[in-house]
Amino acid sequence: MQLKPISLDVFADAREEAHTVLARVMATLAPGEHVLRLGVDMDGQEHPVCATLPLSVEGDGGPEDLVGAEPKYFDNFAFLLACGLAQSLCYGVMYLRSPATGPDGSTHTVHAWHLAWGTLNECSAAEAAELVGDGVQATFLDAPGLHDEADGEAVYPPVAYTVL
Repeated sequence: MQLKPISLDVFADAREEAHTVLARVMATLAPGEHVLRLGVDMDGQEHPVCATLPLSVEGDGGPEDLVGAEPKYFDNFAFLLACGLAQSLCYGVMYLRSPATGPDGSTHTVHAWHLAWGTLNECSAAEAAELVGDGVQATFLDAPGLHDEADGEAVYPPVAYTVL
């Protein structure tokens, strides 16, 4: 299967949305070492295209915390996310592994979001365990929303809300 052609304006909007999503994820991080992973796939593709973004947060858990990411990893991750948002034929999973010491002895927590039809939506803890689980020793949590809280739903892609 081949990707459908999109305009540069559509990709620019998707890139902006990808950066907004990453900013919202990074704003919620507690101090420590985190890893954000993304896999994007299409029908007919043998393997998903994957990106990993290691994140380091230094501080006391306040708004002044310093979030660090190597630019090459950030740029690759943002590009792949933008591609997934711009192409309604793509689907995938983005998940965040964070340090934690849960009561069950796990050392990590996992939040996940699923990508389908050009939209990234949060997964419940059960969905995250099903999508990412497969032997992962972690506590799965409901993912926070990454979209505008005013209307409670994704604002991207704009064509989904345009009357033709």
